[in-house]
Amino acid sequence: MKKQLYSISFFFFLCGAIGWSLPAKAQRKVVSELTLVYDYTAGPVSKDKPGNTESAVYTVYIKGNMSRTEMTNSLFSSTSIYDANTGFGVLLKEVNGQKLLIRLNPDDWSEKNRMYDGIVFRNTAENSEVAGFRCVKAMGQTKSGATITVFYTKELVTENRQYDPLFRTLDGLPLEYELTNGDVRIHYKLSKIIQNPVPASKFDIPGSGYREMNYAESKKMNVGG
Repeated sequence: MKKQLYSISFFFFLCGAIGWSLPAKAQRKVVSELTLVYDYTAGPVSKDKPGNTESAVYTVYIKGNMSRTEMTNSLFSSTSIYDANTGFGVLLKEVNGQKLLIRLNPDDWSEKNRMYDGIVFRNTAENSEVAGFRCVKAMGQTKSGATITVFYTKELVTENRQYDPLFRTLDGLPLEYELTNGDVRIHYKLSKIIQNPVPASKFDIPGSGYREMNYAESKKMNVGG
């Protein structure tokens, strides 16, 4: 009995002595407000293939059930505002100098993002670090055959899981990801993360200065994507 107690005591002493060298389990932080800024590039999969590479800044604002995404560069601007509680959304686009406001009801929003339904992400054995967060590499595929490679972290997650239809089923926050469809590759990599409160004004819908239309009308003009 004394020998057994000694063994147990020695075990805990040993753990305390070397505990500093054992990997600590990552803490999972859940936030309701967050701003994510990604560098975006799109172009041919192979450098030998013809085609231009374009770049932009992709920004995501999350505040409770509200989300706003912005894709901007020197040639175009595209913004979406979405309320996960009601299912209604708005697209703001600048096309050939024309400013368009497109309203989407819940059915429109579902149709617009149907390509991302049913994605199953499977973790790989590969890990990485992005923006100081430990990430797991996962793979997924859309119904159309596009492949998705994502490095995501479980250390920081959002309460709002609907802010990005592509990652509704991902068990964490995507910090770097790539979509490959045929000869085209689209890559996103986090460049900045801001955990300060997001101004409510980010989700205001403009009352003037835009030509307003519904989703069906925008599809006829091929600007509803």
